[in-house]
Amino acid sequence: MRFLTVSINNFRNISSVEINIDAEDIVLTGINGQGKTNFLESIYTLCYGSSFRTNHLKEIIKHGTNGFSLSAVVENDNGVREKLRIIFSDGKRQITIDGKEINDRRNLIYSFPCIVFSHDDILFVKGEPENRRKFFDQMMSLYSPFFFDSLRSYRSILMQRNAAVKQKNKDIIALYNNRLASFGLEIMKERAEAVYGFNAIFPDLFKRISGTDMNVSVKYQPSWGAMEDSGEIVEYLEENTDRDIILSTTTSGPHRDRFTVMCDGIPFSSIGSTGQIRLASILFRIAEAEYFSEKTGKNPMLLIDDVLLELDSNKRGLVLESLPSYSQAFYTFLPNESYFSSKRKDALSYEVVEGAFRNDRS
Repeated sequence: MRFLTVSINNFRNISSVEINIDAEDIVLTGINGQGKTNFLESIYTLCYGSSFRTNHLKEIIKHGTNGFSLSAVVENDNGVREKLRIIFSDGKRQITIDGKEINDRRNLIYSFPCIVFSHDDILFVKGEPENRRKFFDQMMSLYSPFFFDSLRSYRSILMQRNAAVKQKNKDIIALYNNRLASFGLEIMKERAEAVYGFNAIFPDLFKRISGTDMNVSVKYQPSWGAMEDSGEIVEYLEENTDRDIILSTTTSGPHRDRFTVMCDGIPFSSIGSTGQIRLASILFRIAEAEYFSEKTGKNPMLLIDDVLLELDSNKRGLVLESLPSYSQAFYTFLPNESYFSSKRKDALSYEVVEGAFRNDRS
């Protein structure tokens, strides 16, 4: 799958642009604040129908305008070209592929798999547990519709159960326990498998790029512990109903699971240097992309947003050389940065200045 052209209108600081991106590697250069990340955000929004920088699409609209639109000509894995379009206006989002409206974003996600590398990824390593849950949930949702649906159902039931908890209605709470346990158990099993697969890739990758013998991996700790039977989980939920009511929330379940980055039995965030933690966060994404390809047989699109600056020049080059196979990759760099091998010297390059794009070859 490859994007051939993209049109952007009233998206952040980009007023109106249509550019050719028919290449395996696309490089955007420019000083900070010119629109490089905004461009990557537009590609991500086309792939997901949402942003990696905000939960509110209205924040993306260019100041002084009423909405934004994005469109792209995309060539799928079968060589068939499609027109993808997203319009956001008056608080409403419309997504179409070849004029046919897409009502469920899951259809978009599996058509255009995309992985973004951003500065906020460092929170996967040193941030709160919810950040690592988010990482693994996103990683798994990208290759598993079954997990995506289970997670969606679990969250819906959890919301309803929490409402009943706040109302202190034990009869209604009990009605939700079986379904919460059933979907939660599936999520636990899928997460355990995903962490196992991730740990088959990440530790060796970190050793090789960091040049150390540090054994860095992810430890999965389910909130429901080693429970493997939904009946056992229901019994546990019932036993803790009073505690839930006192605290006005469901105090156990996959939404409380913990993923901890460990190094030889010690939390990595407490012993890793700033550079090592940044490197680990980048390699999280590389491991994600490699695991995605293993699970699906497909190559994702990569959006790499200026995440290499905190690494020394040697590691920057090693990271780029370690990228797994991809369908297309977009990079943002400051002026005069270059860490590519000869293969990527044929990349399509644009200089970005105040939301405008100039082809370096023109």
